[in-house]
Amino acid sequence: MKPSHYYFLGTGSWFFSYGIQSVTFAWLVTIVLHESPEKVGIAQMAFLLPALILMLFGGSLADQYGGRIVALFGQLLAALSVLALIVSFVMDIFSYTILLVFAVGMGIAQSLVTPARDGLLALIADGKIQRRVVQVSMMQFGVQILGFLIASFADQVGAIIILLIQFTVLFLGMAAFKQLQIPETIPSKRDNSLFLHLFQSINTGFQTIRRSSSMLMVVTMNCAIGMFFMGSYIVTIPLLLREFYGGASTQLAMLNVANSLGLVLTMFCMLRLGDIHRQGRALILASAFGAIVLATAGLNLGFPALVVSVFLWGMCGGMGMTISRTVMQERAPPGQRARIMSFFSFSFMGAGTIGALYNGYMVQWFGAATAIITSCCAVLIMVTIVILKSDLWRLDSRHWEPDSHTA
Repeated sequence: MKPSHYYFLGTGSWFFSYGIQSVTFAWLVTIVLHESPEKVGIAQMAFLLPALILMLFGGSLADQYGGRIVALFGQLLAALSVLALIVSFVMDIFSYTILLVFAVGMGIAQSLVTPARDGLLALIADGKIQRRVVQVSMMQFGVQILGFLIASFADQVGAIIILLIQFTVLFLGMAAFKQLQIPETIPSKRDNSLFLHLFQSINTGFQTIRRSSSMLMVVTMNCAIGMFFMGSYIVTIPLLLREFYGGASTQLAMLNVANSLGLVLTMFCMLRLGDIHRQGRALILASAFGAIVLATAGLNLGFPALVVSVFLWGMCGGMGMTISRTVMQERAPPGQRARIMSFFSFSFMGAGTIGALYNGYMVQWFGAATAIITSCCAVLIMVTIVILKSDLWRLDSRHWEPDSHTA
């Protein structure tokens, strides 16, 4: 098979696993353990916290040793974490504490796999980065839908069967990354210690982003999206389901499927229509409309209306996610690509860590409906600030030339 096929298989296995986990994890903490909103937020933060701490190191490791090997070890850690959770169910010792340990393990794996995978993407892009980003994103949410559907049967078949499927998928992904053969530019032997080299590597990536106004604004927008949108998605919406609609695993899966279908639909249209050149404008409008449609989820209009609002929100997210990743991929220097993309993921997941805790407390104090509306208003405020204080609205890929520091 071609290297791109192994890449898609390895990456697809991670996304499939993540789809299963998105439903199963929320189901375990909100329904099986029936924890308080505060503890739901802490549990989700435990998954995201390693990304806040280790994502930048993951990107530097991928640039230093190659994305393939780092992705392989990340998938191995994820598979072992799932296996440990299975053992806890078999031994009947599953608890909130064990779930937190599992979340930390999966978070560490995420901090390794994500920047390594993103760094490898350009090597199979053949110069068509936006098209490859759209293809990978479509595959991501397509296989996640399958993962959501499988996890929707958790109430009927139990956690062990679902987790065994997740473990098997991760193991197959390891095999795909092991077979992946892509020429990677590995830096020459370093003269200093590994940790000093990693810190210097991280600082180089940070300075590159800081000097690029477009990448800096994308990262800033990403922080707002992670804080308020991701926090709402992983904490507030499951609690909203429990508060108003019963909160079964089937309902959680339906919302995840609706969101992913919206994402895939937008990406399919982008694939058919071709590249978007006014990238900044598309990102800003997608974020603004996404905030408006998600806010309707807090109006308690019934479960069908909630599904529709999450679907429309997903359509906006498909545009925003693709454009923001394209801007970062196109402007990242080849030797820093994994590091640059680790900053991109760091801004999203790091802010999402804080957002998970913030949304947990907001639901605890004011209720799920008020929490989700407040988060959407915060995104609209951030969009307004970006329009007024930056040139992101005028960003056009047709008029962009690499600066000397990004050439």
